Amino acid sequence: MPVPPICFELQHVINASKSRFLRTQLRWRCSLTNKHKNNTSSMCPCTFTSNSLTTTETHEGESQNPGLDNHCRERRITKDLTHILPNENLHGIWIDLNTYAALLQTCSTMKALLQGKQVHAHIVRNGVEGNINLDTNIFIMYTKCGSLEDARPIFDKMADRNLLSWTAMIAAYARSGNCNEALKLFHEMQRSGLKADSFLYPSLLKACTGLTALQQGEELHGSAIRKGFESEFFVGSALVALYTKCGSMEFAHRVFDQMPQRTEATWNAMLAGYAQSNRRREAMKLFREMQLAGVKPDSFTFGSVLAMCANLAALKLGKEIHGYIIGTGFELNVFVDSALVDMYAKCGSVGDARQVFYEIFQRDLVSWNSMVAGYVQNGQSEEALKLFREMQSAGVKPDSYTISCIIPACVCLTALRQGKEIHNYMIRTGLDANVLAVNSLIDMYAKCGSIFTARQVFDKLSQRDAISWNTMIAGYGLHGCGQDAILLFSKMHQAGLKPDSITFIGILSACSRAGLVNEGWQYFEQMMDCYQIMPSVEHCACIVDLLGRAGHLDEAQSFVKKMALEPDACVWGALLGACRIHQSVEIGEQAAQHLLELEPQNPGNYVLLSNIYATAGMWNDVAKVRNMMKEKGLKKIPGYSWIQVQSKVHFFRVGGGSHPQIEMIYATLDSLARQMMDIGYAPDINFALHNVADKEKQDALFDHSEKLALAFGLIHTSDGTPLRIMKNLRVCGDCHSAIKFISKAVKREIFLRDNHRFHHFKDGLCSCGDY
Repeated sequence: MPVPPICFELQHVINASKSRFLRTQLRWRCSLTNKHKNNTSSMCPCTFTSNSLTTTETHEGESQNPGLDNHCRERRITKDLTHILPNENLHGIWIDLNTYAALLQTCSTMKALLQGKQVHAHIVRNGVEGNINLDTNIFIMYTKCGSLEDARPIFDKMADRNLLSWTAMIAAYARSGNCNEALKLFHEMQRSGLKADSFLYPSLLKACTGLTALQQGEELHGSAIRKGFESEFFVGSALVALYTKCGSMEFAHRVFDQMPQRTEATWNAMLAGYAQSNRRREAMKLFREMQLAGVKPDSFTFGSVLAMCANLAALKLGKEIHGYIIGTGFELNVFVDSALVDMYAKCGSVGDARQVFYEIFQRDLVSWNSMVAGYVQNGQSEEALKLFREMQSAGVKPDSYTISCIIPACVCLTALRQGKEIHNYMIRTGLDANVLAVNSLIDMYAKCGSIFTARQVFDKLSQRDAISWNTMIAGYGLHGCGQDAILLFSKMHQAGLKPDSITFIGILSACSRAGLVNEGWQYFEQMMDCYQIMPSVEHCACIVDLLGRAGHLDEAQSFVKKMALEPDACVWGALLGACRIHQSVEIGEQAAQHLLELEPQNPGNYVLLSNIYATAGMWNDVAKVRNMMKEKGLKKIPGYSWIQVQSKVHFFRVGGGSHPQIEMIYATLDSLARQMMDIGYAPDINFALHNVADKEKQDALFDHSEKLALAFGLIHTSDGTPLRIMKNLRVCGDCHSAIKFISKAVKREIFLRDNHRFHHFKDGLCSCGDY
């Protein structure tokens, strides 16, 4: 076995060794080797064992090689281990088993894998392999250095494995995250007749924690109690980590209370468990107990408490914790500062988050990510994109998490250009191989209207997870491409991936938007019969929407009445929306009654009922609903649309407001109206929901925000440029019809995404098929 070439800092190895004898040997060997290089004939072979050491006489304290010692102290020396470990034929020197063991222990301590391999190679070359103790040391060196591919073959070849060997191998698997293999090996050890000691239990519990295997962990806990190991510190700490990770806080606290000693890590594990469970009272009580016990909070302590405040949107408590952090001097800790940014952002206080962010002396990647995510979470997408550019200018390289945070900002603004720039950055930096980032990219292209590009990105992804498939299926549903969604669902099954509840929400929505009623029913039944997934209210809402859109209102209402689950607002909302489409006043009133009981403060429900009455010409009932809203202090959510032109986003509300170019916009709409009418357009005044004259209703239709945004886009873009428009509410029927005619008249592709689906207009047609 050839000795691999390697560089080795001799003084560092010598100082790291716990063996005083080995330190003496290695220093002597350095001197001997150097002497041999300068004058080979003057060096006499000698026997070199752990029991005898013969060398040339020197004065006390005098170095045989002061130059070499200086190099060692200054860490400038690098030498191949073959100079430290000469074989017998080369220098007539033997190294005994104890010396080899000490060298291997040093390599283990230093995590010096390459040097450890060199020692191993020397052992093999000198023919001393096969000693159980030496093999164990070699094996432990590999496990401590994290090289399981080297450790496992040695372990498998051991004729007589002792408890130390099993413990080292199991611990190595647990540390590496291969928890299944760790537990599998433990069961094999039990079959061999060996019993676990207190040193093995922490590794076994760590493996259970990694798998969130609460039942197996509880069995090990019972075994530890029977053997009297529960009071052992490392066993107790591992039990606390297990129970907190699995959300079993009562058992975690019971173990915690019985621990004779606790470290900061143990307190932090308990705090993190309460924080993740959003148990505010218990977390704050434990935080105070920690202070009374004289345990000083560290950055992890504050991180857990602030995460809890963020999850609960507890801004007041978060500010109190911030004050305490300042008092303890942790406001200069970048980890704590990043947690503060995240807390303020999730509590909706973007101004405070921004202030903390810009006061951080040395921002790391986590800090930037927290602020970018904060802007996106609070609907400030333009600010998020600005900060993303600032981040790159500062020389901070975005990672996959940054990409997954910033891409939704592009989606919100329909900023396809910026999305493409981010895609190019991912290709340049290799992030296009990261599943998390690419899944966000697929979603972005689908929601920005480029469903074909979304599919290209999906097809190029070498390793797709369930989220990849779900995102692509949902994208097809958003565009009304039901048949494409069905084909992809079949390919997912062929690829061996099991669809989950999210997959079925995607495929049912796709069937609903494409009018595939029979196929939707089949998938609903398949979900229960073939995959044993019980329907959630979301699945039921999809079925109600599927039936209601197709005009089967009685069947949809019957389905709601027979639901095993209590129908929620989503279910009744789907039924009410279908009644709006098909102008069913009776069923609409019944659905609205349930909705108003469930969501009395949601103005959208009142508006939808009012629109049903208005379409039916029931103006007295319209007035009643509007009076109800007035009495409750509710206002209709204003509709608005936006379009991005030359990297700037322009917003429009109904009537145009005080837009500086409103006169030019209306002039363009007048011209478009004449062109549309020449090719067959007629305004549908049923969507002008006011009790006024027909002429006023026609004029009101041209005040809709999506038409204003469209006209602005035509003014400021060149001929043939596709237009991408977003609307916060559902596009009205007249606007949908008008944009079809406009796409034909001006020969443009127009993409419109409302709060329900995507519409791709081209040559007078829409991708939704008017469904």
